[in-house]
Amino acid sequence: MSEPVANQLQIEIMRDGDEAVVHLSGKLIAGVSNDLYTQVRPLMEDSRRIVLDLSGLDYADSMGLGSLVRLYVSARNCRCELVFVNLGKRLRALLGVTGLLSVFSTVGEQGIHMKF
Repeated sequence: MSEPVANQLQIEIMRDGDEAVVHLSGKLIAGVSNDLYTQVRPLMEDSRRIVLDLSGLDYADSMGLGSLVRLYVSARNCRCELVFVNLGKRLRALLGVTGLLSVFSTVGEQGIHMKF
C-alpha cells in the first residue's frame, strides 16, 4: 500500500508474517510526521520486527526526528524490534548532532537496530 501524505511523504508498508517493512520517501517534516506514527504504531501490536527503510528520505526536521523517537519508545513498550536501514549521510549526521544516534543500541552498515 502506498499513500501520499500531504504530498511530502510517501509511506509504503509491506507485511510478511510477523515482520513489516516500511519504505519512506520524501520529507519527514512538521505536518506529516504524525501520519508516519499513526500508520506504523498499529503494526507493533502484531509484529515482532519493523524495518524502516529510509533510503528515499530526502529531509527530516525536528518534528520528523521526534516522530522517529516516538516510534522508538512505542516499539520498546511493545517489545518490538525496530530497525532503521539505509540512513543517508544527512540523517545520520543529524542524529549524531542531536545525540539521538547514541540512544539507539547498535549502529551497523545496514542501519540502526533497536531490540527490546
